[in-house]
This record gives sequence, C-alpha cells and structure tokens, in this order.
Amino acid sequence: MIKHLSLLCVFVFWGATSAGAQEAVQQTLITNVHVFDGANEQRIENANVLIEGNLIAAVSTHPITAEGATLIDGGGSTLIPGLIDAHWHTLYCCNPQSVVVTGDILEVAVRGAIGSEKTLMRGFTSVRDVGGNSFAIKRMIDKREIDGPRILPSGPPVTQTGGHFDYRPYQAVPSNAADSKWYWYSVGLMAQADGVPEVTKTSREIMRMGASQLKIAGGGGVSSTYDPLDVRQFTKAEIEAFVEVADTYNTYVASHIFTDEATRIAVEAGVKSIEHGFLMSRETMELMRDNDVWLSVQPLLDDEDGFTFNDPESQRKWIEVTDGTDRTYTTAKEVGVKVAFGTDILFDPALAERQGAFLAKLKRWYEPFEVLKMATSGNAELLALAGPRHPYRAGPLGVIKEGAYADLILVDGNPLEDIDLVASPHENFDLIMKDGVIYKNTLSLN
Repeated sequence: MIKHLSLLCVFVFWGATSAGAQEAVQQTLITNVHVFDGANEQRIENANVLIEGNLIAAVSTHPITAEGATLIDGGGSTLIPGLIDAHWHTLYCCNPQSVVVTGDILEVAVRGAIGSEKTLMRGFTSVRDVGGNSFAIKRMIDKREIDGPRILPSGPPVTQTGGHFDYRPYQAVPSNAADSKWYWYSVGLMAQADGVPEVTKTSREIMRMGASQLKIAGGGGVSSTYDPLDVRQFTKAEIEAFVEVADTYNTYVASHIFTDEATRIAVEAGVKSIEHGFLMSRETMELMRDNDVWLSVQPLLDDEDGFTFNDPESQRKWIEVTDGTDRTYTTAKEVGVKVAFGTDILFDPALAERQGAFLAKLKRWYEPFEVLKMATSGNAELLALAGPRHPYRAGPLGVIKEGAYADLILVDGNPLEDIDLVASPHENFDLIMKDGVIYKNTLSLN
C-alpha cells in the first residue's frame, strides 16, 4: 500500500509539474493588425496573432481569447515577418578596415557583438553570415546572453593563394611548410586551401567548427589586391571537392563570383548559391535557373552608399562591378532565376546602419510586395538549403502562420504600398520580436 501511495505521489507531482510548465509558457496576443504573411500579396486585414513561447500559435481575423497573455494593440499597423539578410558579415560589417589591419580577434569579435544588437534593432532577425568567425557570437545570441539576429554561419571564407580573402602582405610569398599561419587564418577569420587534399581538410575543419554552409571564393574580388576580376579561382576539381564535403554534411556551397565563366564552372561543379554575379551573361543565368542555383545579389550602386577604397585598383574594380548591377537585376527577373537579398556591407559601422535602406533600393527593379517577399520567405527558402545543418528548425522562418517562429515586426504604415518605410526602422518599426521575445515596443502593453 505504501509503495502504491508513493508511486501515486510521484505521478501527481509529475502531472502538477507538467501542468505548471505548460501554464508557464509565455503568451503574447497582438490585436488589430494587418498581416503580410511573407508569401501572399494581399494582407490579412484586421487580424489577431497569438504567440506561445517562441512560435506563432494562431493567426485569425476572429477574436482570440488568451487568458493571461500580454496584450498588444497594433493600432491598425502592418505586421510583417522579421527581415532576413542572406549576405551579411557579422564581423566584417562593423569593424573599420584599420582594425582588420592592426587589431586582434578580440577587438573584431567585440565590435561584431555590439553590431549584432544593432542589426536586430534594424529589424533583421536572421542573417546568413557568409564569411568570418561568428560562431561564439551566434552561441551567445542563441543563449540570450547578448542580443542579435539568428546567425547561419559559414565560418571562415576559403581562398586560394592569391585569391579573394588572401589579404596577406606582399612579403608573405613565397611560403614554405615551416611558416606559421597568417594571424587571421590561425583565428578563423579567413582560410586558405590549395589543391584537393587541402580543400577537403579545410572544409571538414570548418564544418567541425559548426558551419551551416561553406563559403568559398570562386573568382576575383574588388577589395582584394592580388586577384583581377577575370581570374577563375579554384580549379573545377577543387570546387567539386568543396561541394562533395558539403554534400557529406547534407548542406551546400556558396561562392563569391562576379564573372561569367567562373560562374558556369561553379554551377557545373555543384555550387548552389552564387554570391554577387554582377558580370554574368543571360545564358549563364538560364543555366543557374535550370540547375536550381540561387543568385544572391546585392543592390550595390556607385551612389551615396557606394563603397570607397584606398587602393585605386579596387576603386576601379568597384566601378566595373556596380556598372553591372542594373543589368543583373533586370536580366535575373526576366530569366526567372531565384534571387536572394543581401547587403555585403564591409568595414563601415555607419554604413551598416543603412541596411534597411539597401533593402528599399530594390524598388528600382521590384514592386514592394516582391521586395518584402524576397527578404522574408524567399531568403528563408535559401537558408533552408542547409538542411540538417540549419540551426533553427523548430518552425519555418520568414512567414507569419501557425507553427512559424515568432520573428515579427510591426510597421507604422503599409510597406506593401511604401517600401521606403523599411529604410528608417528606428522611426517606423514600433515592435521588434525575435523568437517570441520583444526587443522593441513603443506601443502600450495591457
């Protein structure tokens, strides 16, 4: 009898604890909003959205009863999914170039962590980090020890000798086996590999670090010194080795490339995301479309937000690349290749504050609905290529529907009519929520 009574007490205690845990789930009810769900052009008018924990529990045009929930009256504003930047550099964006030249990894990381909070407060609740050692920042954000967006890290971007990301001083070559690694290679800010064996090992090391996908340099760059734009970096066999390692981890390779021939070789080798691509032909875009390859292109123009370089050759290359921006977007839209939105802001904390303004620039080629869809559910589709390496799989990103992550922005106005609203997030975003947690709220709570 005592034994049975003890078991009964255990089950009663377990049941009470479970019930208590269920009751303790935080609920937030947002009422009186018009919902852009991330996928459909028409807003869901006069809607209510219930959040339970970190997921959306209900979206309804009928009243929702949620006793004890935190109530937020949206006042007829527009609720949109959190924005996604598919080409972001957590560390490079917020460190002046002088720090990369003379600083150390601690300074770079601290500046990146501070910048991550600012990224979130601009409404970007998720980023695909395509280069840099952002693993510790990601872990601390996920543990809510610091504020910032969800990060899908690529880890150190991989260059060949003399390729993009080979920022070593001129005297670094010729090298020999006894040489120590360059500082930024040794701390994982960048990486270098030559030949299939090195490519294979380096790729595995980066995946071991916790990468969601691999990022390589498959062609010449603007900001780097020793690689003309026309150079095809990595042989096809080397690129195939990157792809094979990524495939063994059930993920994919993204490649920095501008030019036509380099892009074709990368696509044939199995790369699934072309970063930039400003100098490609229509035929190569058609090849990308037919092989289900993404074009992750950025609205980079030689305008008031144009990048400036101390090196005259880099500045010349910048002009050559940005001269192709208009044609790239126009042709990509005509061809029907999948296009992702990103910014690629480098070495300029002040320019990073213009992240939303870069998104608004897409109005030059797209309607507001197309812009918002690209930066929400569209980019989320690209992020999903990481498969089981995607660190956020409890629900979909980039949409407002039952079961999706509660990454939400309340916009004062209708960005489907005026996309410029996203260019000034501090003025126009009344609510920013990520993972069910409110990080900004200028509205009253009840």
